[in-house]
Amino acid sequence: MNTTRRQGQMKLGAFFHPTGHHVAAWLHPDAQIDAGTNFRHYARMTQVAERAKFDLVFLADSAATRGGNMKALRRWPQYMAYFEPTTLLSGLAALTEKIGLVATATTSFNEPYNLARRYASLDHISGGRAGWNVVTSSNKAEPYNYGQDKLPAHGDRYGRAREFVEVVKGLWDSWEDDAFLRDREQALYFDPDKLHTLDHHGQYFDVRGPLNVARPPQGYPVLVQAGASDAGRDFAAEAAEIVFTAQTELAQAKAFHDDMKGRMARFGRAPDQLKIMPGLNPIIGRTEEEAREKHAFLQSLIHPDVGRELLSPELGGVDLSEVPVDEVLPENLIDDSVDSSKSTFQRVADMARKEKLTVRQMYERYGGARGQRTVIGTPTQIADQMEEWFLAGAVDGFLIQPAVLPTGLDEFAETVIPELQRRGLFRTEYEGSTLRENLGLHRPVGRYASQG
Repeated sequence: MNTTRRQGQMKLGAFFHPTGHHVAAWLHPDAQIDAGTNFRHYARMTQVAERAKFDLVFLADSAATRGGNMKALRRWPQYMAYFEPTTLLSGLAALTEKIGLVATATTSFNEPYNLARRYASLDHISGGRAGWNVVTSSNKAEPYNYGQDKLPAHGDRYGRAREFVEVVKGLWDSWEDDAFLRDREQALYFDPDKLHTLDHHGQYFDVRGPLNVARPPQGYPVLVQAGASDAGRDFAAEAAEIVFTAQTELAQAKAFHDDMKGRMARFGRAPDQLKIMPGLNPIIGRTEEEAREKHAFLQSLIHPDVGRELLSPELGGVDLSEVPVDEVLPENLIDDSVDSSKSTFQRVADMARKEKLTVRQMYERYGGARGQRTVIGTPTQIADQMEEWFLAGAVDGFLIQPAVLPTGLDEFAETVIPELQRRGLFRTEYEGSTLRENLGLHRPVGRYASQG
């Protein structure tokens, strides 16, 4: 296929759920079973991704273990034992040179100063490769770890998030880029005129500053966001530079892409300064039949207890433990007033209401890719689908989510990446040394730069 209809090349991230993206991945014989706390596992995968020229690796996070039915949770390791991601990425920074290092941190249960310091440090340690995935918490167990008994309302979470991001960016601007003189002859370490106190007083935060870390190499670490509600889209259009999103149909993905890019003008931003990268869960085989057999085997590993528990939080925490898995979800268990992730709730609810899927069919579809798009086939077939979406202007790239790790990443790097490169759709060498340079994003000018 001809790539001349669109300028540039796609961007690719690698999403590392410890044992893999499929909910039953840890039961697969190829999975690294102790992955959550196995540093060498992450180190090897990140080096594989860098050799394949991925833009970034991404780690999700939660500020609590998963709550719910322990009968099911004992069969499901996600969020039960795994590294704090910025600590892990700092270790990975020492073993890599070019690949971006992105991690989730919630604005609901952090303070702007601590988070600004953590990500500025990661950006310095990595030489300008850090990214922050800005989230608002939806895990109902998280408030209990912070002296609270419930999550704030959905609107309040976004209000706090907006102010949180502004405070963090203000703290990252505490020092001008050339503030540190380090002049031994004159015994001058820094220029006091290039140090700025934030003195922020807002609805949610009072933060004096300044930050006790030099301005990050990238100006600001790259800002990532994943909300798909109307409030989430506005927030992303205003502040985000990458949007991770769940899109399963080309027309819907194109509409989302166009809507997001169209919103940016209201905030004085150019469309090319936001990269939209939906999740993609590839199941790769030497033949299509082999790929489908691999997928069917993974689906067979989902225990019904886990399947029900997987759906429960996405429907607002409703108890599904006694619901027959081979029947359609009863309408009375779908509550539109729930205060969970609005976009995820709608996708799951539609499976029952519009498609009339059984509970088993629902959790197999959702658990197989956690609501993301699964592509099954040969390397050529998967590259074909990626090319179609990219050339249609529906995406700027993809967040690759291997079903089983580390083997799924190895397969993608060894088979699909060369096919994309052969078609001119993906780089053969990194464009720069920072995440911003490789993504084609501007380096933000410090707010005090003109006062120097």
